[in-house]
Formats: sequence, structure tokens, C-alpha cells
Amino acid sequence: MNTEKSAMFFNKIGDLKVECFLCPHNCVIKPGKLGLCRVRKNIKGTLYSLNYGKVTSIALDPIEKKPLNNFKSGSLILSAGTFGCNLKCSFCQNWTVAHERPVCYDISPEKLVNKALEFVPDGNTGIAFTYNEPSVWYEFVYDTSILIKETGLSNVLVTNGYIDKRPLEKLIPFVDAMNIDLKAYTNSFYKDVCKGYLNNVKETIQFAAKKCHLEITMLVIPGLNDSIEDISLASKWLSSVSPDIVLHLTRFFPNYKMKDVLPTPRETLENAGEEALKYLNHVYLGNI
Repeated sequence: MNTEKSAMFFNKIGDLKVECFLCPHNCVIKPGKLGLCRVRKNIKGTLYSLNYGKVTSIALDPIEKKPLNNFKSGSLILSAGTFGCNLKCSFCQNWTVAHERPVCYDISPEKLVNKALEFVPDGNTGIAFTYNEPSVWYEFVYDTSILIKETGLSNVLVTNGYIDKRPLEKLIPFVDAMNIDLKAYTNSFYKDVCKGYLNNVKETIQFAAKKCHLEITMLVIPGLNDSIEDISLASKWLSSVSPDIVLHLTRFFPNYKMKDVLPTPRETLENAGEEALKYLNHVYLGNI
């Protein structure tokens, strides 16, 4: 299957260059080159998605694994992902699909929707776009999400929230729930560790909270984003958006480029949970 599909959200800017507006990086891409996400390529002055219809992972999971604890609890959801990401987190837990070129197989939106329907008798409630960053799979996610909504099933995004407003506005009518990773609550962490910007993620959280069910995940990393002050600031800000936003505080384990960092002590996570509960109504601890 030809998976080079014309991309959405870009402008031609002369000399066969294009500027991509899918995410806040707004990459200017020369002919033959890739954007930072590695899945959008300038081919002769037109931007193409290279991962359309490419699946690296697919599984029927408990919805709590996304994690979504307060959305259709006890159900299953068909989880699917591709490759690519628009952040460069050095602690990435899914780096083999986010930052490498893994083995893929082809699937169309129609076939993925049919697979989701096949699992309905087993308790499947829809499709979760997860494993890698779903926003860089935008065209495939968009096409599939429209079809899923027509069946009455649910669409879920497990995302870093690093997406421009216009693409998000176009996709959000078909999204039922999101889990957004809030990597930390400092600009320096986003800039130094993730190669992105906190404010863009905050804008996504504020917008999504008004449009669909929203849960937030914070991976608590020793020495980097685990201070009570940071947890307090993040929780207080989330509460200002809505005190009913669900927060998952999850334990870090060494991975990718942070194999020298020790796992998060259980006590650190418990203390963080107690602090978050001062501001939010629903806080869960994960990976403990």
C-alpha cells in the first residue's frame, strides 16, 4: 500500500520549501528532507505523511492502561500506534517506536475500524491512538476517527499535547477522551529534556478540557520534576482549569537516554499524590 499521503496543514514558501503547521515547531522543510517528527517529508515542494496506514503496534487493552480511570471504566479498547514523535524526551518509555524506524504493517482506516468492531463482543469500546505520538499520525487518525464516530464507538488520544490549535480544532469533534502527558511544570524541563515548550501543552490542556473527557499523566522523575513545589504548581494550575481533571502520577523507571537515573521512590510518589489531592479531586498513582 502506498503510504505517502499528502499532508494537511502546510504552506509552500518558495524554492520548493514548505512550512508545516501541524505542531508548534512549525518546521521549514527543504525538498527531500523530513520535519523534526521524521514522518512528514517534503517531496518536490509538497508535504507528505510517511506513516499513513503504517501500524507498529496493536492490542486490545483495558482502558485503564491508557491510563483512563474515569472514562468507561472496566471496558477494553483497541490500541494502535505507528512511529514518529515531535518531542525528543530523553526518558522516553516508548523510544523504539517514537524515535526509531520499527517494523510496520499496512492497514487502512476501514480495516482498523472493522477490527475494532470485531472486538465489540469482547468488550471493546473504541480505538485509542497511542504508543507513539498520535498527532504526527494526523491524517490517518483523522480519517479513522470520522469512521469510528459513525459506528458509535469512541476515539481516544494518548498524546503529549504538542499540537497547533487549528489541527486540534479540526480533530477534536471526533475525540471522546484524551490523556495528555504533562512532562513537567517548568519551561526549562521542556526545553532541555523534551525540546519543546510548556505553554503550548498548557494551551492544549485548556482547550481539550472544554471539549472532551480529559486525564493528565505526569511521569515523576527523581531530581528533575519530582519536587513538591513543582507538583503543587502543576496541580494548582490544573485545578484552575478544572478540579475534576484526573491526574495520574506515575513512577519512572530507567529507559532510553536516562538509564543512569534510579526509579522513583514510592515515598516520593505518595507525597506527590498527597500534595496533588489538595487541589484536584481525582489523583491516581501508577507503576507502583
